[in-house]
Amino acid sequence: MTKTGFALVLVLGFALLLPQTAGAIDITNTRFLTQPAIGGSHIAFVYGNDLWVANADGNYPRRLTSDEGVESDPVFSPDGQWIAFNAEYDGNRDVYIVAVEGGIPTRLTWHPYPDSVCSFTPDGAAVLFRSGRNTFTNRYTRLFTVPVSGGFPSQLALPNAVKASYSPDGARLAYTPLGERFRVWKNYRGGTVTTIWLYDFSDHGTEKIRQPEGRSNDTDPMWVGDAVYFLSDRNGEFNLFSFDTSSKAIEQLTEYTDFPIVDASFGDGTIIFEQAGTIHTYDLATGRASDLKIGVAADLQELRPRYVKGADFIRGADISPSGSRAVFEVRGEIITVPAEKGDPRNITLTTGSHERNPAWSPDGKSIAYFSDASGEYELHVAPQAGKGDVKTYTLDGTGFYNDLQWSPDSEKIAFEDNGRNLYFLDLNSGEMTLIAKEPIYNPGPFGAIGPTWSPDSTWLAYTTNNSTNMEQVYLYSLEQKKVFTIADGLSDVGDPAFDKSGKYLYFFGSTDAGPVRQWFAMSNADMEMTRNLYLVTLQKGVASPLAKESDEEE
Repeated sequence: MTKTGFALVLVLGFALLLPQTAGAIDITNTRFLTQPAIGGSHIAFVYGNDLWVANADGNYPRRLTSDEGVESDPVFSPDGQWIAFNAEYDGNRDVYIVAVEGGIPTRLTWHPYPDSVCSFTPDGAAVLFRSGRNTFTNRYTRLFTVPVSGGFPSQLALPNAVKASYSPDGARLAYTPLGERFRVWKNYRGGTVTTIWLYDFSDHGTEKIRQPEGRSNDTDPMWVGDAVYFLSDRNGEFNLFSFDTSSKAIEQLTEYTDFPIVDASFGDGTIIFEQAGTIHTYDLATGRASDLKIGVAADLQELRPRYVKGADFIRGADISPSGSRAVFEVRGEIITVPAEKGDPRNITLTTGSHERNPAWSPDGKSIAYFSDASGEYELHVAPQAGKGDVKTYTLDGTGFYNDLQWSPDSEKIAFEDNGRNLYFLDLNSGEMTLIAKEPIYNPGPFGAIGPTWSPDSTWLAYTTNNSTNMEQVYLYSLEQKKVFTIADGLSDVGDPAFDKSGKYLYFFGSTDAGPVRQWFAMSNADMEMTRNLYLVTLQKGVASPLAKESDEEE
C-alpha cells in the first residue's frame, strides 16, 4: 500500500464521536414519533425505523421490532389485537402482522415489488395493501387484500389507488387514486393533486369529495360512521376535515397554522395524528384535540459514539494548490490528507453539525465550506492547518448551496443555491452579490450554472439556459457589474473555461441540441447531440490563434 493510500484509509476509518447521545433525547416526552395508529387500548407508532406500541394514554411504550430494515405504516385490526405493518426483514418491503403483545411477525406478501399496508377489512379477516405488481408503469399502484391467515392476494377492481379506508359495512371504499406530489412540492396544485373518491363495490360507481376552486391535496381518508375524515391543505397547512356522506357538507375540525398534520389514523372513536413532532388525539365525540406525552428510551444506534469507515462516506473533495494535501468531506466533517508524509487532519471537529463542499483557496492558506452549525447553512473559511479562527459569512440565498469556486486572488468566492441562482461573495467586505438566475427549471438539486473565474479575478463565466431551454455562456464583469452574452442564443453552448493568459475563452457548442435538451419530452429518446470545441477572443487586438493563414507575396 502506498503512503497516500494509507492516509486515505486513516481518513475513512476516522473515529466520529457524536455528542448527541441517548442522554440528549427527552425520554419523558419524546418527539418525532411518526405514523401513529390507534386501536383498542393501544397506540402504535414508528420511531427509529422500528415499530413501537404503547397504552392508549401513551404510557408503557415498548418496541415490537428491532431488525436492520425499516418498519412503517402500522394499522390495528378492528378488534385491536393485531397490527399490520410494512417491514424489510428479507430486504424487500412486504406486509406483516404481529400480535399487539409482540412476538414473531407473520409475513403475508411475497412478491418482489414493494407492498404497503392501507388497512384491515372491516371483518378483520384480511389486510388491504397497495402494490405496483400488476401495473404497466411504476407511476401507479393497485389495491389488494390478503388473508391474515395467509394465502394468495386478491386484486380489487379499481384501476389505481394509493391510500384507502373501508366504510363500516364494507360496501364502499374511500381512496386516493394518485401518489402524493405534495410530499415533494408543498402547496402543489398541479394536475395530479391528491383527491379522495368514494367507490361502491356493488355497481362500481364513484363519487369525488369536492375540492375548492384552484384544487387542493386531500389525503388519509378515514371512514367513520356516515362521515369520511381526511387531511387537506385547502385552507393553508394540512388540517383535519370531515365530509358528511349524506349532506355532502365539509367541515374543518382543526386550525393548525405552524406545521401540517401528517399520517392520520382512526380507531375507537378517536383520530390520532402527528403534528409539529408530537402525537395528538382528536376525540370525535367532544371535538377536542389533545397531546399525547410518550417517553421512549431507546438505544438509538445512529446516535451512539462509534467508529465508522468506508469510501461511501466521502462526498466532496479538492486538492491543495501544490498537491501536497487533499481535502475531503467525510460524514459532515472536513478532513485533509497528506500526499505522502503526515497524518489526516480534521479541521472542523463539529460532529453535531454538517460541513460540506470543501474548496481549497488558490493561495493555499484557507479551506472554504458550507456549515449548518448555526441552524442554517453559512459559508465558513478556515485556516487549512486547522489552527486559528474560522470566519463565518451569513448567506441570504434560498437555503442550500453548492459549487464553491475561489477567485484566483483568494479574495472572492462564487457559488450557487438550490434556487438556481449564482452569487459571488467578497471575503473582505462580506458583501454577497447576485449575478444570475436560471430562467427555467431543469432537473437536479442545483442545476448546472458552473461558474469559472478569469485569471485576474475580475470576470466570471457561467452557463444558464435561455427561454428556449438552450444553454448559453455569459460573462459577468465585477468592475462594471454587467453581464455580456457570448453566443447568439440560436445554438447550445456551455462549459466555459478561461486560458491562463485571460485572452481566450473556450467552450463547447452544439447546433443540433434542441430535441435532446427538451428533457421533459419523449421525443428526445432517439436523439443524439454533437458538440465541438470553440474559442472566442476576449481582448481587442488579439487575433484568434485559429484564424486562417495564407502566405502572400508582398
